[in-house]
Amino acid sequence: MAVNLKGRDFLKLLDYTPEEMTYLLDLAAALKEKKRRGELTEEFKGRNIALIFEKTSTRTRCSFEVAAHDLGIATTYLDPSGSQIGKKESIADTARVLAGIYDGIEYRGYWQEIVEELAEYSKVPVWNGLTNEFHPTQILADLLTIREEFGELAGLKLTYFGDARYNMGNSLMVGCAKMGMHFTACTTPAYFPDKALIAECEKIAAETGATLTFTDDAMKGSKDADVLYTDVWVSMGEPDEVWEERIRELTPYRVTKALMDNAAEKAIFMHCLPAFHDLKTTIGKEVGEKFGLAEMEVTNEVFESGRSRVFEEAENRMHTIKAVIAATIL
Repeated sequence: MAVNLKGRDFLKLLDYTPEEMTYLLDLAAALKEKKRRGELTEEFKGRNIALIFEKTSTRTRCSFEVAAHDLGIATTYLDPSGSQIGKKESIADTARVLAGIYDGIEYRGYWQEIVEELAEYSKVPVWNGLTNEFHPTQILADLLTIREEFGELAGLKLTYFGDARYNMGNSLMVGCAKMGMHFTACTTPAYFPDKALIAECEKIAAETGATLTFTDDAMKGSKDADVLYTDVWVSMGEPDEVWEERIRELTPYRVTKALMDNAAEKAIFMHCLPAFHDLKTTIGKEVGEKFGLAEMEVTNEVFESGRSRVFEEAENRMHTIKAVIAATIL
């Protein structure tokens, strides 16, 4: 059956079937190959999209802007000070105003209910660039990277180390369940995903052949895994007490060479970035001075190793976002 996503919002992977996700991955791969060959794909020339960023980001902004440019689409970037959303203008009113001017709206910010409300009141597609609960464009990029590495997705084992309660842990669990992959959250039980979301993913997994595992044993979690995945432990702006707590509770789940050696022979390491793997950033230096750490969620040895795919993964953000825009814009 042909897949038609025209006019669809892209808010969370729970809204998409495995077939629709595969269609987006196939389209991303085709668009990536066209770009490699230098073929122009400006089929949407004259269209315009708005990019609302209540939370700034290097990869998400660059990916949306370059993807749109390649498709012939112009962008307007609205940073935290450039939009009145939720302040002087309601979310519903913002959606209706922007939908009358633009052909699509991207939102990166706080609660999922915000992007859902934008979509409810918008007559053009709305795309989730990140909320506290979900990060669907990142997961598409991750799945494309994994498929490029192994040639398939079904049956592969992905283990996520660290805080699995928020957007990355949630979205990786959903993505794996949808694509028939075996997902493991490896962390202290206090950082496991929400029970209601686990139950929803278990129902999906029962249909796709996926499995969900939750363990606090790093060696068990990494055993024979094809992909070891982690993310930053603390968001910027959180108080020192949170840093101290997360470092104490999550250090046992730092991705090290020992964990990589315990994984499958051809296992790869992935991270959605930015990563605290050395002291070469302002925040990294501050963490080093305050807590005596030279690296946090992943060792520099693993990050810079031949098994790391973090930069291929970062590039694929652009290709998969391009596919989402091309597939859904009217």
